[in-house]
Amino acid sequence: MLDTTKQSDPAPPQDEPHPRQDEPRGCLFALSQPPLMIFLAVIGSLLLMASLHDLLLL
Repeated sequence: MLDTTKQSDPAPPQDEPHPRQDEPRGCLFALSQPPLMIFLAVIGSLLLMASLHDLLLL
Protein backbone atom coordinates (compact mmCIF):
# COMPACT_ATOMS: atom_id res chain seq x y z
CA MET A 1 0.00 0.00 0.00
CA LEU A 2 1.11 3.54 -0.70
CA ASP A 3 2.37 5.47 2.35
CA THR A 4 0.34 8.70 2.51
CA THR A 5 1.38 9.75 6.02
CA LYS A 6 4.39 11.70 4.77
CA GLN A 7 3.49 15.34 4.25
CA SER A 8 4.83 17.13 1.25
CA ASP A 9 6.50 20.52 1.35
CA PRO A 10 4.05 23.42 1.45
CA ALA A 11 3.52 25.29 -1.77
CA PRO A 12 5.51 28.51 -2.10
CA PRO A 13 3.42 31.63 -1.50
CA GLN A 14 2.22 33.27 -4.65
CA ASP A 15 2.16 37.03 -4.87
CA GLU A 16 -1.11 38.51 -6.01
CA PRO A 17 -0.81 40.11 -9.45
CA HIS A 18 -2.71 43.19 -8.29
CA PRO A 19 -2.42 44.28 -4.66
CA ARG A 20 -5.82 44.52 -3.04
CA GLN A 21 -6.84 48.09 -2.40
CA ASP A 22 -9.30 49.25 0.21
CA GLU A 23 -12.63 49.13 -1.52
CA PRO A 24 -15.40 51.44 -0.37
CA ARG A 25 -18.04 49.57 1.56
CA GLY A 26 -21.63 50.02 0.54
CA CYS A 27 -24.93 50.53 2.25
CA LEU A 28 -25.46 46.85 3.03
CA PHE A 29 -22.30 46.82 5.11
CA ALA A 30 -23.58 49.81 7.08
CA LEU A 31 -26.95 48.16 7.67
CA SER A 32 -25.25 45.05 9.04
CA GLN A 33 -23.81 46.94 12.01
CA PRO A 34 -25.60 46.07 15.29
CA PRO A 35 -25.80 49.62 16.76
CA LEU A 36 -27.46 50.93 13.62
CA MET A 37 -29.91 48.04 13.53
CA ILE A 38 -30.82 48.60 17.20
CA PHE A 39 -31.34 52.31 16.53
CA LEU A 40 -33.54 51.60 13.51
CA ALA A 41 -35.55 49.02 15.45
CA VAL A 42 -36.19 51.50 18.29
CA ILE A 43 -37.25 54.25 15.88
CA GLY A 44 -39.45 51.81 13.96
CA SER A 45 -41.15 50.55 17.12
CA LEU A 46 -41.79 54.14 18.28
CA LEU A 47 -43.36 54.96 14.93
CA LEU A 48 -45.45 51.80 15.07
CA MET A 49 -46.69 52.56 18.60
CA ALA A 50 -47.53 56.14 17.63
CA SER A 51 -49.46 55.05 14.55
CA LEU A 52 -51.38 52.38 16.48
CA HIS A 53 -52.17 54.93 19.18
CA ASP A 54 -53.52 57.33 16.56
CA LEU A 55 -55.55 54.64 14.80
CA LEU A 56 -57.02 52.83 17.78
CA LEU A 57 -57.24 55.29 20.66
CA LEU A 58 -57.93 58.68 19.07
